[in-house]
Amino acid sequence: MACKWITICPLRKFEEEGKLELKWKKEYCENDFENCRRFQAEENCIPHPDNMLPNGEIMKGLK
Repeated sequence: MACKWITICPLRKFEEEGKLELKWKKEYCENDFENCRRFQAEENCIPHPDNMLPNGEIMKGLK
């Protein structure tokens, strides 16, 4: 089962632009989404930046 936020997650845009590897989508969005820090933030209404990776790391330069 995939993350319910997969279609609106800003990381998809970064993937399409070639700025982010598909490994994040495969590892988290399509499989282990409950351990995704972005998913956890969304579920708890916690603001988070678009350039935050699923592991919680902020990827500078990702815009």
